[in-house]
Amino acid sequence: MLHPRVAGARWLCAKVSPVNVGILGGTGPLGRGLALRLAATGTSVVLGSRDPERAAVMAAEVVAAWPGETLAIDGAGNAAAAAADVVVMATPWEAAVPTMRDIAEHVAGKVVICVANALVREGSDMLALIPPRGSVAASVAAAAPGALVAAAGHHLPAAVLGDLDRRLVADVLVCSDHPEATATTMALVARIPGLRPLDAGGLASAAAIEAFTAVLVGLNIRYKAHSTLGLAGLDGNSRVPLRTEVPEL
Repeated sequence: MLHPRVAGARWLCAKVSPVNVGILGGTGPLGRGLALRLAATGTSVVLGSRDPERAAVMAAEVVAAWPGETLAIDGAGNAAAAAADVVVMATPWEAAVPTMRDIAEHVAGKVVICVANALVREGSDMLALIPPRGSVAASVAAAAPGALVAAAGHHLPAAVLGDLDRRLVADVLVCSDHPEATATTMALVARIPGLRPLDAGGLASAAAIEAFTAVLVGLNIRYKAHSTLGLAGLDGNSRVPLRTEVPEL
């Protein structure tokens, strides 16, 4: 018998389509990359920004860069993006809490996926900062107590997300204190070819997950690469979600 969270994620993959996603901080590299990958699966996406005009320009640029794809990506202010079915928090980490406070009323009862990492570069090293509540995701949850906050996507390289001609294969750790948020986030991640969502437990896990991003970024700087997370020992386990098939490039 499947773990209920895994079973729920698979059910949502089949039942929640279509869904629209609003990405707060969507004009940054990670936000644009996530928008592109999701839109390429047929998901409607709104790039949110404090500057609606800039968001509209960036959305048009993403669509224009891939004329062979049918991409439903629009740009708007953060409040309009927060009106989507599922909301992604992709702002710089220091802007995550103020942004969430501004739109808290719009996300009550909704799944909010926090992908922000608190990192700082010191010399040749990337260092993980520890926010007051232990993680950016926990701070976002405190700023909008009515939202169903999950943390996910921290280890995905923005440069690869933003290039459909590049192969993307990764495991995505998802954590939340709300089973609905975990299941919805896993379902959304599973739409993107090459990604395998994994239930990493409650939101307390976000502290370690976010901090590990500093290690990956440091590796990428050192080796001039775009590494991501891949876990061994899970293939063939019936309790583990299957990775979405990766198309031939």
